[in-house]
Amino acid sequence: MTFASSGAADPSGLLDALRACGLLAAGERATLTPLAGGVSSDVFRVEAADGRVWAVKRSIPRLRVAAEWLAPVTRAAGEVRWLELVRGIDPRLAPQVVCEVPESSIFAMRFLEPATHPVWKDAMAAGHVDPAFAGEVGRDLARIHAATAGRPEVIAAFPPDDCFFALRISPFLLFTARRHPDIAPRLEALAADLGARRIALVHGDVSPKNILMGPLGPVFLDAECVTYGDPAFDLAFCLSHLLLKTVWLASHRRAVMDSFERLRTAYAAGVDWEPIDGLERRAAALVSALLLARVDGKSPAPYLVDAVDKALVRREAKALLTEPDLDLDRLAEHWRRRVPS
Repeated sequence: MTFASSGAADPSGLLDALRACGLLAAGERATLTPLAGGVSSDVFRVEAADGRVWAVKRSIPRLRVAAEWLAPVTRAAGEVRWLELVRGIDPRLAPQVVCEVPESSIFAMRFLEPATHPVWKDAMAAGHVDPAFAGEVGRDLARIHAATAGRPEVIAAFPPDDCFFALRISPFLLFTARRHPDIAPRLEALAADLGARRIALVHGDVSPKNILMGPLGPVFLDAECVTYGDPAFDLAFCLSHLLLKTVWLASHRRAVMDSFERLRTAYAAGVDWEPIDGLERRAAALVSALLLARVDGKSPAPYLVDAVDKALVRREAKALLTEPDLDLDRLAEHWRRRVPS
């Protein structure tokens, strides 16, 4: 769907917001094209009559999933702060924010064209699995965590709020625990530990669908789950997606597992704020929980539609959750044995 507006008829309300922050003049025409992929926000490509183009995002209060899932729309402000801080670390790591209207939970970014910035998930789905790029993701994710770990000014800029709980702890860990009473204590303990840690700035949604393959390296999007918390969550979130893709992209399992290894190895090389062993153990436990959540949580992976595939992920995730002293080496070896290439 695409529609044009001069301002008199703006069904999304987005153009008024762009006028409020000065990107568009009063009465200036623009074309809005909805962009697919998100469950938590409205996202549009907005092109002004003079050819200027932006990506405009507005948080929504009820996420587009089957189960009721509510989250504060104020998360848009946190995402803007994350984008601006990370661009201060390295401008290529995130798109530039050009406009923010906090009262409407709307902001606009420079639009990055798909021809030069394809989505990592889409490239993998098309059969282009690049383990070297996965290594770049791990390297840059560690850079963000290292640059923010233990910094009082970052802690102050991202005080605890309800967004990470509403978007990650509750729907992924606690909701899944209610569906699996036999391992509920394990999932509830992971939730409590995750909520208590304050180590570094956490993106919260490091997934191949939220990473662009830019000409200079990864570009991270969709930081609306941002919190100052446990960086092991970001590592685990991305690694769990790669393990799921060994099931979805069965003919590319070996290359996807290579991507898993390149990402975790590159990430580990950049960890300078704590011993790597403890972080990797926390990440391994969270990977196991997130695998189960992508089958039985509030946000199931949309590409896992086959009942056999779901049963496989559910069985192996629960097996991993019961393994004592699990680390990423043992987790990867378990996955290779049970989901062979």
